[in-house]
Amino acid sequence: MIIRRANERGYADHGWLRSYHTFSFANYVDPNHMGFRALRVINEDRVAGGHGFGAHPHRNMEIISYVLAGEMEHKDNLGNGEVMRPGDVQRMSAGTGVLHSEFNHSKENELHFLQIWIEPKQLGIKPSYEQKAFPAAERQGQWRLVASPAGSEGSVSINQDVNLYAGLFNPGEQATAPPSRYAWLHVVKGEMEINGETLSAGDAAAFQPDESISLTGKEAGEVLLFDLD
Repeated sequence: MIIRRANERGYADHGWLRSYHTFSFANYVDPNHMGFRALRVINEDRVAGGHGFGAHPHRNMEIISYVLAGEMEHKDNLGNGEVMRPGDVQRMSAGTGVLHSEFNHSKENELHFLQIWIEPKQLGIKPSYEQKAFPAAERQGQWRLVASPAGSEGSVSINQDVNLYAGLFNPGEQATAPPSRYAWLHVVKGEMEINGETLSAGDAAAFQPDESISLTGKEAGEVLLFDLD
């Protein structure tokens, strides 16, 4: 287990946007942290009320948005327009090219979300979009599959051999991770004990194939787990 602490991440403060970068992104470049397997970006963004990202293009990237607090308004040139709330998972396959915007739906409250980029398995596919809600009850004390290649178990589908699990864990709740190949675990909220080490919000850990992952909640929180080829 190799730990990546929250305070080691890149940071950018644009006033209306405060963003932590787990991997190299924009002006933050660290040759030792360019990504992990197909996982290329995990940005933890806080967007002030009434602000957001205007229309901008993406190409050949699988983009997952995961809202932690507040509401995010999404629009794209495919005709999609939805508001995301905590528990929602949005997947956008940029493929040959897509134009989209992301705004804080509230004029007053802060939007807190994760933007995740995964390199695609197949290039040049037709752009597509998908959003699903995963109630807290489905994630409490267990791993819930929220993204997978075939959209298994009601998850969103993704153009890469990656399984993404989400879990909510209270103090004392224990869980063993599903069998994985390479794995990246990201603590979203709270505090967890992972294989005997304490990880807090923003901390992450990388695992080699078939390395066991045991979790115990220390402070009520939320965790994402990526199973990667």
